[in-house]
Amino acid sequence: MDERLKNKKISAISLGCDKNRVDLEKMLFRLSDYGFEIVDDVNDANIVIVNTCAFISPAKKEALENIFEMCLLKEKGKLEKVLVSGCLAQRHRAELQKQIPEVDQFLSVQDNENICEVIEKLYGVPQSKHKDRFGRIFTNRGSYAYLKIADGCSNACSYCTIPRIKGRYVSFDMDALVDEAKYLAKNGVKELVLVAQDVTRYGEDIYGENRLIDLCKKLCKIDGIEWIRLHYAYPEKTTDELLEFIAREKKMCKYLDIPLQHIDDRILTSMRRRLNEEKTRKLVKKLKEKYPQIALRTTFIVGYPSETHADFEKLCDFLKESKFDYAGFFPYYREENTPSYFMDKQVREFVKKLRLKKVQKIQNQIASNHAREKIGQEFLALLDFFDESKGVFVGHTEFLSPTVDFGVEIVDNGNVKVGDFVKVRFVDFDGENFKATIV
Repeated sequence: MDERLKNKKISAISLGCDKNRVDLEKMLFRLSDYGFEIVDDVNDANIVIVNTCAFISPAKKEALENIFEMCLLKEKGKLEKVLVSGCLAQRHRAELQKQIPEVDQFLSVQDNENICEVIEKLYGVPQSKHKDRFGRIFTNRGSYAYLKIADGCSNACSYCTIPRIKGRYVSFDMDALVDEAKYLAKNGVKELVLVAQDVTRYGEDIYGENRLIDLCKKLCKIDGIEWIRLHYAYPEKTTDELLEFIAREKKMCKYLDIPLQHIDDRILTSMRRRLNEEKTRKLVKKLKEKYPQIALRTTFIVGYPSETHADFEKLCDFLKESKFDYAGFFPYYREENTPSYFMDKQVREFVKKLRLKKVQKIQNQIASNHAREKIGQEFLALLDFFDESKGVFVGHTEFLSPTVDFGVEIVDNGNVKVGDFVKVRFVDFDGENFKATIV
């Protein structure tokens, strides 16, 4: 390392999805391996990387706010360099370079692997040869880690910007993923959360056939890995074979996140979703009746162009009938250069807000009812971190995805530590977290 770079400290702000987080963790490892010190607090750093999202308008707004805040610290002399990575930098690089010249570098996806060289250029030091070693610096709390199995998307939904930002769906080599999972296990990871824009399409592009189950079988054989969770399964790819595998394989979490987006046929067709109302209802019915042990999370969009009051009420009725364990909702965001951006009959913003509020109220009641049914039952929980302010451990079960669903607050009995699997009894639910005692 050049003398001018010694003692330089780097911090990062991670925004957006878990796929973005994996990219950042690999980048931070390269920087640490090079010789930089990685610090948590941006106020202790010389260089800050803002890892951004550009999926929807609020994500872009959040990213810009963080970028401007870091540029202000740089202006005050508290930072030397500000770098911006992730989807916002990829999607609007040329435009942002003109609008925010205070940023030293907007990183493309290709720059992630060359981050050390990028910083060397910024400081005007000679290029050096770096060891091509694999590793990650974890940015989440707990003994779980995200395993990104593919990038990009080929589904071409009418409202989504991902294919334009990330390109077509590209599966990662299976052997490389298994090696990465072994590395994670050696570093204390107990749970793998498999992530991609669509995990259920894994392998079709590079192997000519779907290989998700084959990948999961290999991951299940890794010592130290106890749980494997899938995010996100597309409804048309959620096959009986996959469901049977999840149901019978001990290490597979009995949990699926399947984005459905709507239930009305006309809206689904306009969204370019591949499952119609009849098949969607059949899938949900099958999951509820044949695989009741699998917790089901889904996602819906309200206020999509031309969505009528009747269409929306149909969605509300579907929620009440289906009683999903967990569901997330987004108001439709009009993203530039997507097919839906140019559609007529855009729904007014105040209508979207009213509809969003109504579906959230419906689902909150359903989820709370499901939660209260679990009071008095015993479950296995993985301890993620200790909350000193409350004096409790916070963990999750296999039917609760970490940071996404309800947490589990567990009273410390002095005999457990972060990363332990413990049997707990749920004793209460406060609307946000379960309260539990160790059995």
